[in-house]
Amino acid sequence: MPPTIEMTTTWARTCEVDDLEPGWGEVALLGARQVALVRLADDEVYAVDHYDPHTGAPVMARGIVGSRGDRPTIASPLHKEVYDLGTGECFTDGALALRTYRTRIVGGMIEVELDG
Repeated sequence: MPPTIEMTTTWARTCEVDDLEPGWGEVALLGARQVALVRLADDEVYAVDHYDPHTGAPVMARGIVGSRGDRPTIASPLHKEVYDLGTGECFTDGALALRTYRTRIVGGMIEVELDG
């Protein structure tokens, strides 16, 4: 019988939900990682990599928040590539993808799931 590998989930606390303005991004520094947090509603917060997949520039928290159909999106402020906030899929260039992170709200604090 193969050995059981136990996976652990690490959640990093970032800030209070009320610290974020709806429809606007902010950057959280989690160790050496920069993560863009985007609040859409009181209980809906997305986290994506702060680095633009096309240019590598740390700008995604300043991206344009919107939607495509029922999917929330963020567009790069540099070249306007549009990414799905939930999946990271790029709607305008299939070769690009934005890294996403799971989030949860615990006691009014936003937590971001990091690699275990």
